Amino acid sequence: MRRPGTGDAATPDSADDSPEEPLADDAVLEVDTIRRESDVDAVLDRLDSELVGLVPVKTRIREIAALLLVDRMRSKFGLSSSRPALHMSFTGSPGTGKTTVALRMAELLHGLGYLRRGHLVSVTRDDLVGQYIGHTAPKTKEVLKRAMGGVLFIDEAYYLYKADNERDYGAESVEILLQVMENQRDDLVVILAGYKDRMDDFFRSNPGMSSRIAHHIDFPEYSIDELVAISELMAAEHEYVLPSDTTAVLRDYLERRMRQPRFANARSVRNAIERARLRQANRLVSEPGATVTKQQLQSLEPADFLASRVFTDDAEKHDDTD
Repeated sequence: MRRPGTGDAATPDSADDSPEEPLADDAVLEVDTIRRESDVDAVLDRLDSELVGLVPVKTRIREIAALLLVDRMRSKFGLSSSRPALHMSFTGSPGTGKTTVALRMAELLHGLGYLRRGHLVSVTRDDLVGQYIGHTAPKTKEVLKRAMGGVLFIDEAYYLYKADNERDYGAESVEILLQVMENQRDDLVVILAGYKDRMDDFFRSNPGMSSRIAHHIDFPEYSIDELVAISELMAAEHEYVLPSDTTAVLRDYLERRMRQPRFANARSVRNAIERARLRQANRLVSEPGATVTKQQLQSLEPADFLASRVFTDDAEKHDDTD
């Protein structure tokens, strides 16, 4: 583990095998220089450009980054800078940006020297819990081995513990996780994610896990305006445009979709854009002898969304209405 304010571990033959000397008491650090060295601003800027809204989440991430920057600067003066607790809980509905924020958090912690690799390993219960006696421990330990030096992101973490099933093997995985989160916290950050009410139940049933979580961050639902903005960003990613009449239909689509089963915020928006692209492609090539312009290839038209089952009378009967 590379502690903030230090270089990489020296080899036995290295001339630089002693701890870095603290700065003099009257030394002055340039905060902007420290920020550049750690790449903090670049990571935070990426977060802003990738995710619409989520102001409370972004504010909390910036606060954590500021705390770690100060800790890094304190260590340069030889001041006490014990590693802060970094395990986290992300709560909210699907498609609210939890995985993206976890990825950027991994990069942030790596840049600041709190993680030696800074990669993200994303898993669910199936990746950790076995189907028979003696299967869970090896599975969980293999995942932990892959995640060491980075962030382990466990989605729908509440499924790890089933209080009503004494023979469930999830409790064994939780116990192993607890040990590693405590004993190897210098080399691994664990982020647990899921619906808030279920995560609250999970923590009540597992007080040991709750005590190891330092940051609880709630991801709010997107507003309709934010969902439209997300749609425009996703379309632009693939060099598509949404004309004004298409945007009006898309807004109507999203308002209807939000009231229907299994709505997943940005995830449902992405599905809608992808299906509109399929319909546009079929529309452009289905006519014999058809020709196309660059503008036609880039434009998603109202018809490409109006064909969705969201607009049919029986849409409520479908679990998947994108």
